[in-house]
Amino acid sequence: MYRLSNRVIGFLNLFTLLASIPIIVAGLRMAKSSTTCESFLKTPLLVVGFIILIISLAGFIGACFHVARVLRVYLVIMLLLIGTLMALTVFGFVVTSRSGGAVVAGRVYREYHLDNYSPWLRKRIENPHYWMTVRSCILGSKTCAKVVSWTPYDYLTKDLSPIQSGCCKPPTSCNYTSTMVAQESDCYRWNNDPNILCYECDSCKAGVLEDIRRNWHKISVLNIVMVVVLIGIYCIGCCAFQNAKRAESDYPYGGNRTYKSRTRRDHHWWRWI
Repeated sequence: MYRLSNRVIGFLNLFTLLASIPIIVAGLRMAKSSTTCESFLKTPLLVVGFIILIISLAGFIGACFHVARVLRVYLVIMLLLIGTLMALTVFGFVVTSRSGGAVVAGRVYREYHLDNYSPWLRKRIENPHYWMTVRSCILGSKTCAKVVSWTPYDYLTKDLSPIQSGCCKPPTSCNYTSTMVAQESDCYRWNNDPNILCYECDSCKAGVLEDIRRNWHKISVLNIVMVVVLIGIYCIGCCAFQNAKRAESDYPYGGNRTYKSRTRRDHHWWRWI
């Protein structure tokens, strides 16, 4: 079993090292893309890709060549990563715990209200610069292309995604036959122009938040699995670190120091193989 942990850590980090290359390449391609939705994701992809690359490189070198100092740095970064993921998971569940979906009588779809979401999410989506980016992304994706041609019967029988429900139509409560009745502010923001529709409505922002909430909740569940896996890798890494320390001290089996005749270096590729 001696140095088995080093081999496991070495192979795992070699795999993640190779996996980080397509992530970085995808981020660089998105940086050159003219599509707003794709360029919006370039920064997260590049950050994640380079973090995985650095951590994997440190773990691979430390485990394969028994470099205790590099493995120490690797374990510290892994510990910080586990703590960060745990904090993000808790924060994600707290932020996404509230849902804004409201049942509409006689309709399959739901409608969403901005006030029903967490203050942190509302503050983020109400930022003009951020909303212009999201708005351009929705326009570019042509999410409303099919909805604008629906008949009244389609609205009664078909379902809508949160973004379609909030951005591609006025609120169901709007009454455009009578101008004397007080209505929601979104009713006055609606416009039949395909480039305007309800993109400036609060319901549109709420629909985007609902979509984010659902995706973020899925990511939080995935983070829990990742934390468990990383804790297991961290434990194996601790064993590999102890093996590297023994290899550097030249007493892997607790031998007597009086018989040391020379300094041995186990930092050779063939020793790891």
